[in-house]
Parts: sequence; structure tokens; C-alpha cells
Amino acid sequence: MIFVIDDDLTMAKCIKRACGRADVRIFANAIEAMELIARGELPELIFLDILLDGPDGFTFLNELVSYVDTSKISVVVVSSLDFSGRDLSNYGVVGILNKETMTPEEILAYVK
Repeated sequence: MIFVIDDDLTMAKCIKRACGRADVRIFANAIEAMELIARGELPELIFLDILLDGPDGFTFLNELVSYVDTSKISVVVVSSLDFSGRDLSNYGVVGILNKETMTPEEILAYVK
């Protein structure tokens, strides 16, 4: 299962479409995703926007890494912010995609 957490529904749907046949769930905010995770629904991969309404992406990442069972979930940050030169691997971030330049092939590569 893959989670897409993005308050831009159009962007979230584009990411979902690029994931192919994978089971993808879309969340408009981090709270909805954390509620499902708290109920034991652990995704294998999360595509995460950083600039979210409510708790931002970094708040979500801090929450994820604070628990043993969720700290191993791979996260791909999807943002228009520039993260060049920043190491986010301590947060479980395996990649960073720029919203303005990412391609469906790049998204699918993380899914595989």
C-alpha cells in the first residue's frame, strides 16, 4: 500500500496515476494519514508534500520516526521547495521529487 499525502488533490491524483496498479490511498493532510497508521494500516511507501494545511510534512516525518514500527517506512518528499544539499535520510526519506519537474517515470521508479 502507498500513501500520497498532499493537499493539492490534482497533484495527488497525478501521483496515484503514475503509481500504476499499486494500492494507493490519498490524504489531504497528515492527520488523516496518521490516524490510519495508528490503526495499524502501515504503508510500504509514502509520497509526502511538505507544505500541508495543518501539521506540515516535517511534523509528520518527526512523528513517523518516533515509533519503531513506522520509522522504517520509506518516504519520498514531493515539493516545490529546494532541498538540494539537505540530507533527510534520518527521516526515512529515500528521495526528493520536485513538483515542477518530476515525471511519471520517476514516481514509478520509487514504487518499484
